[in-house]
Amino acid sequence: MWSFLTFVISLTSTYFLIEALLPRLESRGIVGEDVNKPKRPEVAEMGGLAMVLGLATGLLFMMGLKTFVGIFKSVNSIPLSMALLTVFIIATIGFIDDLLGIQQAIKASVPLFASVPLMMIEAGQTHLGLPLIDFRIEFGLFYPLVLIPLGVTGAANAVNMLAGFNGLESGMAAVAFLSLGAVAFFLGEATSLLILVAAFGAVVATLYFNWFPARILIGDVGTFSIGALIASAVIIGNYEFAGVVIIIPYLADFLIKAFNGFPSEGWWGELEDGKLYCPEGPPKGLAQLVMKITGGISEQFLVLTLIGIEAVFGLLAVVFYL
Repeated sequence: MWSFLTFVISLTSTYFLIEALLPRLESRGIVGEDVNKPKRPEVAEMGGLAMVLGLATGLLFMMGLKTFVGIFKSVNSIPLSMALLTVFIIATIGFIDDLLGIQQAIKASVPLFASVPLMMIEAGQTHLGLPLIDFRIEFGLFYPLVLIPLGVTGAANAVNMLAGFNGLESGMAAVAFLSLGAVAFFLGEATSLLILVAAFGAVVATLYFNWFPARILIGDVGTFSIGALIASAVIIGNYEFAGVVIIIPYLADFLIKAFNGFPSEGWWGELEDGKLYCPEGPPKGLAQLVMKITGGISEQFLVLTLIGIEAVFGLLAVVFYL
C-alpha cells in the first residue's frame, strides 16, 4: 500500500510540475527541434527536470513517513539518500548540457563523479553473482572503486544515446523500471524497490507529455537521470546481472554508434510520407537499424518496436531471478 502511495505521489508531482514548467520553458526559449517531424517544430525541452523533482518528492515523502511514523522499517535510508544524491548530481550535469552545451568527451566522463555517493557507502556487496547457477566472483575494493563508477557512467551514457524520438526515452525507462521492480520484489530488496516504484511513477507521468506528438522533450537531464536510476537500483539491490540484461538494447545502440564514430548528426531518419527511412549507408544507431529492416516505419511504431525490444529483455531479467 505504501509503495503504491509512493508511485501516486511521484506520478502526480511530476504531472503538475510539467504542467507548470511547459509554458515557462516555451516563453524563455528553452526548446529543442523535433527532428523527425515536417518543418522540425520547436518543442519545450528539459522535461526530465520535472521527472527528477517528482521522483524526489515521492521518495522524500516516504522517507519522512519512515522517520516520523515508523513505516518502511526494511528500507535503509542511507543508500536511498545516496541514490538520490547520485541522481541529482547526474541531473545537474544534464541540466548544464541542455542549457549551455558540454563537449562530448567531458559529458561522457563527468558522470564518474556522480557515482561517488554510492562508492562512499560501498553500496551493494563486493561480489557479482549470476542467477540460476551457484557462481559468483569476489572483487573486493575493485567493486566500489571501479565497477560502481563504470556502471553508473556506462548506464547514463548508454541511455543518453538511445533517444530523440517521441516517447522513446520515457517509454523504455517505464519498462526497465517495471521489470527491475519485479526483480526487487521477488528478492525482497525493499530499498531498491522503493526507488524503482517512485521512478516508474515519474516516467509514466512524463510519458503522457512526451508521447507522439510530444509536448515536451526530456533532454539530457532526463536521459542521464534514467541511466543513473537503473544503475543505482541494481547496485543497491545487489542484482547487477538484471541491470546488464536490461541495458542490452542501449548497449546495442551504443556499439552501432561507436562503429560509426558516434555521429552528432544524421542519427535520426529521413521522413517521407509519414514514415522514417534509414539514410543511405549503414545504420547509425539501433533506431536506424529498425528502419532499415522494416523498409520504413512511422515514428510511433518505431518507438513501440524499441519499447517492445526492451520489454523482451525486461522479461528475461525477471525470468532469470524467478
